[in-house]
Amino acid sequence: MIPPGETIGILGGGQLGRMIALAAAQLGYRCHIYAPEADSIAADVAAEFTRGAYDDTAALSAFAATCAVVTYEFENVAAAPLAAIEAHAALHPPARALEVAQDRVSEKSFVEALGGRPAPWAKVDSRADLTAAMAAIGTPGILKTRRDGYDGKGQWRIMTPADADAIDLPAVPLIYEGFVTFFGEFSVILARGADGELAFWDSAQNEHDGGILARSTVPAPPRIVAQVGQARDLAAKVAAALDYVGVLTLEFFATEAGPVFNEMAPRVHNSGHWTIEGALTSQFENHVRAICGLPLGATALAAKGAVMDNLIGDAAHDWPTILSDPANHLHLYGKAAARPGRKMGHVTRLVL
Repeated sequence: MIPPGETIGILGGGQLGRMIALAAAQLGYRCHIYAPEADSIAADVAAEFTRGAYDDTAALSAFAATCAVVTYEFENVAAAPLAAIEAHAALHPPARALEVAQDRVSEKSFVEALGGRPAPWAKVDSRADLTAAMAAIGTPGILKTRRDGYDGKGQWRIMTPADADAIDLPAVPLIYEGFVTFFGEFSVILARGADGELAFWDSAQNEHDGGILARSTVPAPPRIVAQVGQARDLAAKVAAALDYVGVLTLEFFATEAGPVFNEMAPRVHNSGHWTIEGALTSQFENHVRAICGLPLGATALAAKGAVMDNLIGDAAHDWPTILSDPANHLHLYGKAAARPGRKMGHVTRLVL
């Protein structure tokens, strides 16, 4: 158990790191942010900040030496250099979780081995591979980079084989996924303690716009709720297989044949932001509790339900109108410039 007063290291300087740091401060911990950017919105609310590259093992070692435990706010951190951290501090979640989640082929293979069902997929390393994948899986489908894609980036929709001819294939490993016919999207978010204790939050129905999460609503419609149990079973198997500690998220498509696995995120997640006001314990607080070896908090709804809307780009400038409704809970992330597609904040409304 890591007692309050110790320092938690956070790899990454964005909004998720910011909200982890705020939850940690509430429990009496100090946070030390490590990120390559000069400007860090997480560092704005933390005790210390180190600017360094994610592959700078000397800098990572010096950073870790100041921390009792280190965690991360996003999965696109090279796993190999993290050995420099583990020589000085505990690392949660484990580097193995990063290795699996960073590559879509590794991720889908891992989940399939545990009995999960993803969309049909095939590796693509060449134009010939793409042609063969479309012939085997069919169209429409989506071509994605195996690594580093998020919020719809690094993706190409292929409605017919002719569409593929217009794509200038990047010189990186790719994956082709067949379309899934679904009636809803939802996420399973769990917290797992070092002793294997599990806590699940209610699954939100997620709505996307242009590949970016726009709204999460709890409770989800009954048709989605009916599939949550099976999805939770898979999420628990993933967490156990990885010896996971912290908050873990798996996203699913709700289909007539049951839940279809989409992707996993070894971290707190945008679709769980509603838990700050809408649950008895937020995903951020339980992440801190888990990585520090504290008992997990209750995850039941704090109201009848909640709706969380992301504030994308210029939508954040409408904060006066948002605050004019006293029922709104506004979270602005402190980012300097509002750009199209950039998450600037979110607003949550409780259903009382």
